[in-house]
Amino acid sequence: MNKREFKDNVYTELSKVAKAMANPHRLEIIDLLAQGPFSVEQIAGYAGMSVANASQHLQTLKNAKLVKVSRNGNFIHYTLTGANVFDAWAGLRELGFAYNAQVEKVIHDFRKGHNSGMDAVDAASLQKLLDQDEIILLDVRPEEEYNRGHIHKAISAPVEKLESFLRKLPRGKMIVAYCRGPFCVYADEAVALLKGKGYKAKRMDQGYPEWQLKGYPIEISAEQ
Repeated sequence: MNKREFKDNVYTELSKVAKAMANPHRLEIIDLLAQGPFSVEQIAGYAGMSVANASQHLQTLKNAKLVKVSRNGNFIHYTLTGANVFDAWAGLRELGFAYNAQVEKVIHDFRKGHNSGMDAVDAASLQKLLDQDEIILLDVRPEEEYNRGHIHKAISAPVEKLESFLRKLPRGKMIVAYCRGPFCVYADEAVALLKGKGYKAKRMDQGYPEWQLKGYPIEISAEQ
């Protein structure tokens, strides 16, 4: 093999990874699987697609070695092959933020329209606020995801149950909500609801996977 063949072969193989990620549905699946294992039915439901389409996208990701299958009895779940898969997606996402102004515009327009605001809290600021006991932190993801792992001191308050949870929240304290990541709308829905009820509320600018990636304190529920 000469050096030209070597380079052609290497870049061809690496391009398969890039090609597998070059689809909006597959990027969303990678983002979702950063929370932990999910069945194809769960992925289809969360990503708003048919089970058949979700299965096809998962197969493409599996062929590129970006996801793997785990079996527990009759149950089949998909997970990311490794933490570096999420690292790659996070890097790609940051590249989009840096050079594609339309990304920020879409996010701004959505949050403005949903009364969730753009004054989000970053991870470093959130850690200081938690250390000083100045906020109440709500994890508004589904309880299953909270139990797998959550930010230290966070309270589980799934967004679909949040309204019934409000009576437990003091009105004089800032409430910060977080969910799966910067494009997860659970936190936006929570902030809009809280503001509509007269609470002071913000969302975390990212989510649990980014918090974990940066090495900040996490907890895993005893049920796991």
